[in-house]
Amino acid sequence: MTLREDATAIAGEIAELRHAIHQEPEIGYDLPATQRKVLAALDGLPLEITLGSKLSSVTAVLRGGRPGPAVLLRGDMDALPVTEATGVPFTSRIPGAMHACGHDLHTAMLAGAARLLSARQRDLPGNVIFMFQPAEEGGGGARIMLDEGLLGAAGEPPAAAYALHVMSGLYDSGVFAIRTGPALAAMDEIHVTVRGRGGHGSAPHLAADPVPAACEMVTALHTMVTRHFDVFDPVVVTVGSFHAGTAANVIPDDAVFRVTARSYSPEARQRLRDETLRLFQHIAQAHGVTADVEYGDGYPVTVNAAAEAAFATAAATDIFGPDRAVTPDHPLTGSEDFSFVLNEVPGAFVMLGACPPGTDPRAAASNHSPGAVFDDSVLADGTTLYAELALRRLAATT
Repeated sequence: MTLREDATAIAGEIAELRHAIHQEPEIGYDLPATQRKVLAALDGLPLEITLGSKLSSVTAVLRGGRPGPAVLLRGDMDALPVTEATGVPFTSRIPGAMHACGHDLHTAMLAGAARLLSARQRDLPGNVIFMFQPAEEGGGGARIMLDEGLLGAAGEPPAAAYALHVMSGLYDSGVFAIRTGPALAAMDEIHVTVRGRGGHGSAPHLAADPVPAACEMVTALHTMVTRHFDVFDPVVVTVGSFHAGTAANVIPDDAVFRVTARSYSPEARQRLRDETLRLFQHIAQAHGVTADVEYGDGYPVTVNAAAEAAFATAAATDIFGPDRAVTPDHPLTGSEDFSFVLNEVPGAFVMLGACPPGTDPRAAASNHSPGAVFDDSVLADGTTLYAELALRRLAATT
């Protein structure tokens, strides 16, 4: 039987695992229940398993029966602090937590791929590293797994790395989207505290009001983006939080706002940092206040290596047909910590449409929405591509 036929045969079990994970979502670094489910799914397979010490990660190595390189496959496991509103039969049982980004599908598909490849261990020309990762949603779990020795799990760094990510909208169900170069943006966070001197609202000249200074920073930030950055190497800034004061007639001591900054090249990312820090300090000085600016490094740009993106596209086309593999014109503005892996290993980040049948992908609830619904019918196909990418890449290298 082919890998696709084998994946179809166990699709029901993959769906059961996905539903079990979906009903008990966990957030962040500590995912004990999810880790137990993964270990149970891998039980009995010829895998060398290592658990993380700083997070509930699972690294499983399958050593092939023939010599060869290693390939890494990633599936993230964490959920989001979202209250589910889908009404699916296996809806979340945990108030305020939901697998709104489809990581439950990634985990189940990767466990399915481990089964398929384990059954072919004797003929496998090399090793496969299965990376079950917590804390993708802002926690940088991939970076921690790298620090804990992920890339050396098979004894040598992998020759290639691949990750799949389902989309509840944007693409039709079962369509794989792969592009060369930047696939997702870098994302950094900026926390700004403007410090002035409070006073009575009737006498602003006796105070140092931080509010107008902070407001000017917000508007100037957006103007700076349109005037200092090339539209063909874009950056995106969003002020998502702004807080100041407690009453209409009180000038506060402080004003606080938070920003996300996204970019698609290392050069634009560094320039955005430099220009933002300069802008905020000069505006503060002009207003006679001070600004404490914390510019936190988030996730780098997710960059698909040209050869690996082409390889993944060719594999998806060969297995599923030319209508099932597309090349997006532009990168997405979201960010991904698989970027840390791709900074070390050439690879590809592959999108998989999972929009429910009969739903317009352009109108469907998007990832991270409380109404995001993912189609179980893609589980067998995602499992197949995970396994095929590893098998074909090892064979090609050998």
